[in-house]
Amino acid sequence: MNTEKIRNLTDIELEHQQRELSEELFKLKFQLKMGQTESLKKMRGLKKDIARVLTIQREKQLAAEKTGSEKK
Repeated sequence: MNTEKIRNLTDIELEHQQRELSEELFKLKFQLKMGQTESLKKMRGLKKDIARVLTIQREKQLAAEKTGSEKK
């Protein structure tokens, strides 16, 4: 997933995207343990996408806190 695409999402959409990616990663891990798949490359990509989403969520949170503290 593209970083610019993630940055344009709202907070609710980011949360939804993170939840979907986590569920997909869980399913892939389960399939790997059951011996049904060997898609390690896809798992690595999902982990990186989750990290991107979490990073951007944190950036937005810090920016909101900073603007909130400046208003006081």
